Amino acid sequence: MTKVLCFLEEDDSAGGVDAAAAAGAAALDVSGLAVSLTATESGLEPVACSSDTARSFEDAQFTLGEGPGVNAARTGTVVCVGDLTNERPDRWPLLLRELMGLRVRSVFCFPMALGAIRIGVLSATRHTASRFTPEQMDDSLALAAALTTRYLATMDEVPDHADALDFPESLEHAVIHQATGMVSVQLELPLSQALLRLRAHAYSTGRPITDMAHDIVNRRLRLSPTGDSTPPSLPVKD
Repeated sequence: MTKVLCFLEEDDSAGGVDAAAAAGAAALDVSGLAVSLTATESGLEPVACSSDTARSFEDAQFTLGEGPGVNAARTGTVVCVGDLTNERPDRWPLLLRELMGLRVRSVFCFPMALGAIRIGVLSATRHTASRFTPEQMDDSLALAAALTTRYLATMDEVPDHADALDFPESLEHAVIHQATGMVSVQLELPLSQALLRLRAHAYSTGRPITDMAHDIVNRRLRLSPTGDSTPPSLPVKD
């Protein structure tokens, strides 16, 4: 894990986090490792993922607004699930329905926090049911702490207490924020409700929310006030 932490110390760019995620996945013997930050308007957003599986799982949590990572971010406590197929159905009902397509069987989520300040979650996933060893738990906590320090160091001013912070240069979901703004204007909805509409449509159609956001931004898709969505026949003017 020392090698993993060196990536963060030597490279303060987004590439340093990407390298740490990839090396961390190998060091922890997991199929995927993801770093997500808690954005003020939209909730938990992935900023680095070591694999397609990790990205799909984080995207699902972002779209549905529920899951072990969401719980870890909200409560500030570690959430580990050794076998998601044995989890009670009412805990994360929407997410659990997606498990077959996600190829995730066990998940381990570590809050990125400093005192009362919670900025995100480090999540590890495996294809098989499993548990972390005490050493893997310690290494994950050390990596989560290093990531917390790394991101807080990029801020001009750190508040005494925060459950969500703004990291506009880091988030990969900028297109989702842009699409949310467009839907907000088009349907005359507050931004929070516009984002809910995006999430609901992505879930109902089975599409990644990022792909759908690109279609909205590029005028290939427009959500209607009735909940339907159709590709515009003419260029849309806001």
